[in-house]
Amino acid sequence: MRHRVGGFKLKRPVDSRNALLRNLCTSVILEERVITTVPKAKAVKPLVEKMITLAKEDSLHSRRQAASVLLTPASVKKLFDTLGTRFGQRGGGYTRITRLGPRKGDGAEQAMIELVGSELVKRAAERAKRREERLKAQKEGREPEEDSEK
Repeated sequence: MRHRVGGFKLKRPVDSRNALLRNLCTSVILEERVITTVPKAKAVKPLVEKMITLAKEDSLHSRRQAASVLLTPASVKKLFDTLGTRFGQRGGGYTRITRLGPRKGDGAEQAMIELVGSELVKRAAERAKRREERLKAQKEGREPEEDSEK
């Protein structure tokens, strides 16, 4: 019986499993969206949520706790500078797992784990880019009209 036994084994020894989860957690924080298998996504979700909860209280102790899990200083910096402020008012539920279907090679069930709100950030960047292009096109289109009026 598995009473009160939590966590995921992922068919790996402890050190390999910890390395895998730390790598996935670092990638989710840096990229804000990672495609992996469903069990791995479910296993890394609590770790990412804990890191974001740590980032909401920006102290030296919480930075060191996050740095002990995350692999790169850039991920720690992004976690505390960007994500901690973005999710400051949110009580929990910082990640979302979306199933994508089977992988072509081996048929493993794929899933995308992403930070909630990252699609809004990406949409805003795309919207700003389109707006700049539209303004540039209008500016180029107006110059000949203004010249012809003079």
